[in-house]
Amino acid sequence: MDRDSLLSKLLSSFEHYYTIEKENPTPPFNAEAEFSAHGEQYMLVKIAKIADMDSKDYAYFKIEDNLSLERLQELSQIAWNSGIAKVVPYNGHRNSDVTLVVLADTVSPDLVKQIKKIKFYKSYKFSFWGWSHFRLVVKEISSNKVYFNRFGSDLKKVLINI
Repeated sequence: MDRDSLLSKLLSSFEHYYTIEKENPTPPFNAEAEFSAHGEQYMLVKIAKIADMDSKDYAYFKIEDNLSLERLQELSQIAWNSGIAKVVPYNGHRNSDVTLVVLADTVSPDLVKQIKKIKFYKSYKFSFWGWSHFRLVVKEISSNKVYFNRFGSDLKKVLINI
């Protein structure tokens, strides 16, 4: 399976919950997606609202030939800055996460151990107004191996099944 068909299959698995943008994604990415969820808690009647909770996820997708550590750090920084710029924290904001998915033909050997160390975190008003985490997943197409950081582990099954 070639890289473009792999990306389209990955995006089709995301489109059930995410809004996909393929036409004008943030450069240098091939596509981006946005997820939004809203929840409320109330006591007995809706007028007695206890809490408002909003969760968002901004996902960025990139295809690379040979992925190096420098290039991955650059892509991670661009994705993080672009995602954080979209966050609007307030007292009902729970979390806004940023996800980077990279599909690479080959991954440099020094990169494999460093992927787990790439992390970003931001809290808003000491976490009273929510937080943001960075999720990273890299799929090496030639060996069909998936590498991820701590928060990207939940996407491992999605990329292995594709």
